[in-house]
Order: sequence, then structure tokens, then C-alpha cells
Amino acid sequence: MSEPTPKTPTPAGDTYKGWVFKWTNYIKGYQRRWFVLSNGLLSYYRTQAEMGHTCRGTINLATATITVDDACNFVISIGGAQTYHLKASCEVERQRWITALELAKAKAARIQAESDDSGDDPSPSSPPAAPGQGGGSQNSEVQSTLRTLGSKVEDLSTCNDLISKHGCALQRSLSELDSLRLTGEAGDKIRQVTERATLFRITSNAMINACRDFLALAQAHSKRWQKALQVEREQRVRLEETLEQLAKQHNHLERAFRGAAQPNANNKVGAVQGEASDEDDENEFFDAVEEAPEFITVPADPHFHKRSSSNASGFNSEMCLDDQSLNEEPLAMSQEAPSQELVPLKKRRKRIPDKPNYSLNLWSIMKNCIGKELSKIPMPVNFNEPISMLQRLSEDLEYHELLDKAAKCHSSLEQMCYVAAFSVSSYSTTVHRTGKPFNPLLGETYELDRRRESGYRSLCEQVSHHPPAAAHHVISDRGWTLRQEITVASKFRGKYLSIMPLGTIHATFEKSNNHYTWKKVTTTVHNIIVGKLWIDQNLNCSISCQESGEIDVVNHTTEDRCHLKFAPYSYFSRDVARKVTGVVMDKTGKAHYVLSGTWDEKLEFSRVMQSSRGGGGGDNGSEGKQKTVYQTLKARELWKKNPLPEGAETMYYFTDLALTLNEPEEPVAATDSRRRPDQRLMEDGRWDEANAEKQRLEEKQRIARREREREALSQRSSSQSDEGGPHDNYNALWFERCQDRITGEQIHIYKGGYWEAKDRGCWEGCPDIF
Repeated sequence: MSEPTPKTPTPAGDTYKGWVFKWTNYIKGYQRRWFVLSNGLLSYYRTQAEMGHTCRGTINLATATITVDDACNFVISIGGAQTYHLKASCEVERQRWITALELAKAKAARIQAESDDSGDDPSPSSPPAAPGQGGGSQNSEVQSTLRTLGSKVEDLSTCNDLISKHGCALQRSLSELDSLRLTGEAGDKIRQVTERATLFRITSNAMINACRDFLALAQAHSKRWQKALQVEREQRVRLEETLEQLAKQHNHLERAFRGAAQPNANNKVGAVQGEASDEDDENEFFDAVEEAPEFITVPADPHFHKRSSSNASGFNSEMCLDDQSLNEEPLAMSQEAPSQELVPLKKRRKRIPDKPNYSLNLWSIMKNCIGKELSKIPMPVNFNEPISMLQRLSEDLEYHELLDKAAKCHSSLEQMCYVAAFSVSSYSTTVHRTGKPFNPLLGETYELDRRRESGYRSLCEQVSHHPPAAAHHVISDRGWTLRQEITVASKFRGKYLSIMPLGTIHATFEKSNNHYTWKKVTTTVHNIIVGKLWIDQNLNCSISCQESGEIDVVNHTTEDRCHLKFAPYSYFSRDVARKVTGVVMDKTGKAHYVLSGTWDEKLEFSRVMQSSRGGGGGDNGSEGKQKTVYQTLKARELWKKNPLPEGAETMYYFTDLALTLNEPEEPVAATDSRRRPDQRLMEDGRWDEANAEKQRLEEKQRIARREREREALSQRSSSQSDEGGPHDNYNALWFERCQDRITGEQIHIYKGGYWEAKDRGCWEGCPDIF
């Protein structure tokens, strides 16, 4: 039996509590639970003691449906997604709950509608809000009181409807009682009339209480409204007078400033600290911002770079010339003749088939994979996106124009800014991309020939399978070459997946002979099992990066260096998410540019005019924990992410370039990723067939590897070598293994011949891998 609370509030109140039986399952049936109705939310607990810490469930009445099954049972549901089957101890108790629930539902729906219309303009009859803080708070109080009064009026209307409903039911019961003869049914009917009369009394009391609340609020706030409106009018008049005086003073000061600055513009430009011309937008400077824990940037004097060397120690004449060009055009790019616009040979596709919505029991597959290397786990295509890792490497060229601009730069420090921006831009395509690229088969290749459109040709080849390694070589007609060999190590840790690219990326420029190197950071996919997938670029980059999280872009020709830091996501951080900061320094350690932005949106650069170390540290020192303060010119945009194509959310969040990567194209090598059947089937939405084809290809690759190991073992036996264990003697087709002269690493370098073979249409040396 239900047990009412010692003091049960009326249904018209803001809170209603009591014991109700709730259906749990077919074994336990109905179980008694403590229900609390408050602010349009119905919550329940096992006991009253749980109210302070453990809520067993909550349902929002704003969109709920309330139905009555019989004398004691009623149902609350939200479109089948959430349903409570409840039972009261008697019909009177049930009706109390129904009345309270209906009132709470009407109020919740009304509040939700008001919140949807909260952006509308106030009505003309409403008094104007004063700009001051006090007037705004008083106006807010008046509006809140008006909303409360309106809510009480709505309560009265709802109670009126309920009284009419219960009155009609009572009238019908009385009519039935009059038509009855004095039989055995008389007692039941009399009890029914008594219960309905009780219900009518409860509803009437609720209406009376609502009226009492309404009158009490109206009487309490009537005088306060008059006083608040009067204060608002007086404040508005005072503020208008103050603003008029400020406007007159501003005009006087502006005219006086221009009159004083005009005759002294040529000989006193550096005498006044912080002056700025309103007519030259290029001389604006941004506010002081803490860009990173390691340093702080503050605005520099607009004409600092025009002073004599005695007033600007530490800056040579070459740097001053660079500053002048920077102040006129971003990174002095306008001095180059514009390149001729190249017309593409073919129209590239703008869409691929939409991603199917296939369900998959993720945990049943992943629970046996924790702690293992991802490349050794057989995965269904449900986890993939329809491109291979080779195509994913080629997608780094999404912002190849940054290297085009870098090739035109006269200063190596300016060039470093563009190279650093290019190294960051490759991560912008990963922010929504939670799918895993296909692991390339050994010997698989991928070419991206954009010579006519963008001036470059790119070739990737999978040169090793365990560990998986891909070699990549790009040559551009616009004066730069890019090469890399990336070995991917990946670990599944239960809640997240870490992808650790190991290897060095090289960029060389023909005109300046500058040679740059950098490494990639670790990409982490979070919430693998539960929650929404999201991606972060970790601080702990890889074994080849510093433990502090900073990675270096190094110019081995001039010894210039750029420190980049990818700030990890933190729930408690006040910084913007996915933040990147960096400092470009020459070989002596002197800072010349500060980079700041996010790896998923844009990157800006600022010219450093002067730097100082907090606590007396030197410019170049790195000891201690003092922050370096950089005085910089106004920040300029260095790189900005291209918008995603329309409908990208249904196309794996591919960029415009990614949509074209797997587009069928001829002539390409027989080993090209575009010819991979499982990948093509997945793109077409035929995932079951793609899974079967994926298993066939992987088994074919295992057979080929075992055959190579037998051949290698046979060769060693014939040479009577004592070296134990099987050995794969696979040699890449288009790349050759050698030692890198810069890093000393054993890498694969493009040996040539691919593009010549393509021109001849001769692919005889390509292995049969598909």
C-alpha cells in the first residue's frame, strides 16, 4: 500500500511527493518507489534517504503523454523511448497524482515555449531597459514576476478545465444514483459518488490555493513595480546625458590629436610610445594575450622597427628591411609574379555514396583486442573509411599551397612560418574523422598526379608490412620536394585508441636549398566503447619527440628552428580547444615570429620586435620557469582550414580532396589503391561483400609472405648460413632502402622509374596483390 508523506502538498504547488508502485519486471512486478514531482521533472528513488545522492530515473513532462489504464493504474511515456507504468493505492490517490502531473506538464510546456521565444524583441508596452547594471537587474526582476503571474493564471485555467471535467463526472454519477433502485449495487454507487466528490474537493482546493498565490504576489509586487519603473526612467536619462558628454569629448580629443600629429609625423614618429595612425590599418596591434605557458605576447610600438639601431638593440638591418616588407604585405609574397592558373584535365567528383547505417556489436569485437597492436587485429570494414593509409598520407597535400608560398619566400625565417603551418594543417582533416583507413597490402601503391592542376606529383608505396611502413615522395614544379617514411604503431587501450606515426618528414626547396625536417604527433581517438568519438593530438608525441610535448621543425641548412606545441584537451582548461603555439628562432635562439592558433581551424603569425625573460632571464635562456615576454606586431593569418563540402557528415567527413582520392582513374599501376576491391565495395555501401573480400586479400598476403620466407630460408640453407629464424627478403619496387644523411635513419628513398613507366603504360614489374 502507498504511504503518503506527512504533509502532502496540493497539486497546484511547485513540488509533489509520495509513494507510488512502479512496474519493474515480470519477476518482481510492481515495487514501491518514492516519487518527486518538481519543475516539470518526475524523478523516483527507492527510499526517501536516496533523494540526496542517488536518483533512479527522471522523465521530462514537457513532451510526455499521461494516460489512465484503470481505477488505480496510469502510464507516463515519451514516444516509447521512456515509459513508467505506475499504480496508486486507490483511485483518489491516483487522481491526485494525475492532477499534479497535468499541472506540471502544462507549466513545463509553457516554460519550454517561452525559452524558445526568448530571443524575440520585448513588446512595445514594456519599459526600456536601462543600460546600467542596476536597471538591468530590476527589469529582469519585473519580467520574472510577470512570468510568474502569467504562470499562475495558466494554473487557474488548467484547474478550471479539471473542475469542469470532474464536475461532469460527478453529475453523471449522481444521475446514475437517482436512476438506481435500492438493490445491492447501491452501496458501490454511493462509494463511487463519495470518491468523485472527494476528487472535486481536491481540485477545488487546488484552484483556491492558486488564486491565493496569485493575489499574494500581485499585492506584494505592485508597489515595487512602480518604484522599479521610476528608477529605470531616471537612470536612462542620466546615461543618455553621460553618453552625449563623452561623444563631445571624444570628438575634441580626436581633432586635437590629428592636429598635433600631422606636423610631427616625419621627425617624431618614435618619440611617443604606443601612438597609432587611424588612417593606416596595417599599424594596428593586438591586445596582450597569454599564448602559451612558456611565453607571453604583448603589443609592440607600431614604429619600433623604424628606429635607429641604438634604440632597437638586437635587430640588424636585414631584419628591419624584412619588417618593412612585412608591414606592407604578408610575408613579402606580393613581390613575386603571379603564377599562371593551371586548368584541370578532368572534372573531379564532389560526392561519394552515403555511409550506410549498419549496427555492430562493438564490444564483442574489441574486448579481445585490448593491449594489442591494431595492425595485427582482424577488423571488419565497419571501423574503416573507404580510403587506404597511403591515400591518407597523400591527403597531407590538402594545403600544398603553403609549400608553394614557402618556395617563393626570400627569407628562411619567413619560409619556416609556412613550413610550420603546413606541418600543422595535416591534422585539420582528422577532427571529425573517427574511421580507420585500410591497412595497405605489401607492395600496394598510390599515385596522386595533380601536375596540371596544382603542379605536383605524389607517389606512396607500402614498403613493409610488419611493422607497417609506407614511403611517400612528392615533387612539385613550383620548387619543392616532400618525402617521408611513416611507420604506424597503434594501440587499443579500451577507452581510447592511440595512433603513433614514427618517422621523419623532409621538405626541401630548390631555390634556397633549405632542407626542413619534422615529425608527426600521436593521434588519439577517445570514447571507443561508450560515448561520442572525438580526436586529440597528444602532447606525448612519440619516442622521437621531446617529453615536454614540443616538436621541432628544423632547417638543417640555416639551423633555424620552430618549436610547436599541441596543447592536449582538458576539461578544466580555460584555453581554446586544440590549441597550437610555436616560436620561430634563428640558430642563435633569437625569436623572430610567434605562431598561435588551433590545429583544426587556423594559424596566425606575429613578428617579434623584442623579447625579455621574466625575472631577469636572458633572451636566449631557457633555464628556470620564467615566461618569456614577446613584443609583437599585429597577428596575421597564415593558414585557414577549408570548409567541408556540403553533406560531409554522410560522407565520412571527407574534404574536397579526400572525395577524389579513391575516384577511378586511368592509367594507374595494377597495385594502386583505387583498384583494391574491398575498399571499392565499402565505398559503394556493400559492406558484407567488402568484409569477405578483405579476408580474402589478407589471407592471400599471408600466403605470399610465407612463400617469401621459405625462399629466404632455402637461400640461407644453400649458402650454409647459421642465421636462425625466417626472414622476409621483400624489396620495394619504386623505393630503395638507404641511410638518411640528415637523420641517420634507415629509410626508403624514391629511386625513380614510376612516372616513366606510367608514360609508357608498362606495369610489368608490379606484383599481383589484388
